[in-house]
Amino acid sequence: MHMNKAVSRLRLGVAALLVSTLFAGASMPLQAQEIAPEHLELAREYIDLTDNASIYEVTLVETGIQTMRQIVQQNPEIQEETNEAIGVVLQSYRGRKGELLDQFARLYAMRFSMEELQLIVDFYESDVGQKLVQANSEINQDTQRVMRVFEANLKREFFAKVRAELRDAGVSL
Repeated sequence: MHMNKAVSRLRLGVAALLVSTLFAGASMPLQAQEIAPEHLELAREYIDLTDNASIYEVTLVETGIQTMRQIVQQNPEIQEETNEAIGVVLQSYRGRKGELLDQFARLYAMRFSMEELQLIVDFYESDVGQKLVQANSEINQDTQRVMRVFEANLKREFFAKVRAELRDAGVSL
């Protein structure tokens, strides 16, 4: 369960950064490049085919929870009012998911030609493409689990090797 949360938090962190940039009104340098509407539409089709994580909604909920914790920690007496305010603010973001997904689509449209995007969309519309979309969440969790074990082992081994190198160099620890 903790692994799922770690993966989710990583995704949410990236998404939160993108959402905050998007909704802060910041103009991304990527917007300077003109991309044909049909090219963006094809990229968006790919995004829609692979958006199983509901990253927008999860990011909003996590941001609401973090805001609640921050405000209530400092002002525990206004928990109910804060909860209501967060509900109102969350409602103001309802229906804006498309803005974020359009930005994601722009990133793909800038990196892939129409022909490449069509091949990608065709793949993700296939049975095996849909299976990949469904499996990606579990694969990401498994990858994170493997990386945690690798990092833990690497840190111990690396530290021991550095200490040995220092001892060999005559440095006492």
